[in-house]
Amino acid sequence: MQGAMLLPEFDHESQNTRRMLEAIPDEHLEYRPHEKSWTMRELATHVATVGGWTRPTFEQDEIDLSQPWEAQQFASTAEIVAAYDATIADAREALEAASAETFQEMWTLRSGDTVHFTMPKGMVFRFFVMNHIVHHRAQLAVYLRGCDAPVPGMYGPSADEGF
Repeated sequence: MQGAMLLPEFDHESQNTRRMLEAIPDEHLEYRPHEKSWTMRELATHVATVGGWTRPTFEQDEIDLSQPWEAQQFASTAEIVAAYDATIADAREALEAASAETFQEMWTLRSGDTVHFTMPKGMVFRFFVMNHIVHHRAQLAVYLRGCDAPVPGMYGPSADEGF
C-alpha cells in the first residue's frame, strides 16, 4: 500500500507535533504576537485538527470551503493534545488504508465556483496535510519563544534542551 510507505515519516512528525503542543503553557493560550496573528490557542487548535483533513482527502474527491463549518474551541492544552491524538489516530488509519491507486486520484479544493487547486490525493496529503502541520508547528515554536516558554527540539535538541 502507498500509505504504508509514509507511515514512518507520519509517525515521526506526529510525535514531534505532539511534543510541541504539550509544551504550550495554559497561561499563554491567549498570547498573540501581532494583531493579525492567531492566538496561541487558535493556532494550536488548527495544528491539532488539520490531520482531520486526511480521511476526506482520501475518501472524497473535493472539499468546498464555502460550506459552513464550526471551529472547535478547547479550554486547555490538555484538551488540544487530546483532540490532536484523536485526529492523528484517525489520520493514520486513513493513510494506512489508502491504496496506490487512491494516491493517484485527483482531488480539488474549492470555494464555491472558485477552484483553488486540483492535484493527486497523495500530493494533497503531503502538501495540504503533513507540510501544513509542520509549517504551523514551526509557528508555535516562535510563539513559545515569544512567551519565554521552553521550545522542544524537533530534529535534535533545542537551545532549551541543552543544545
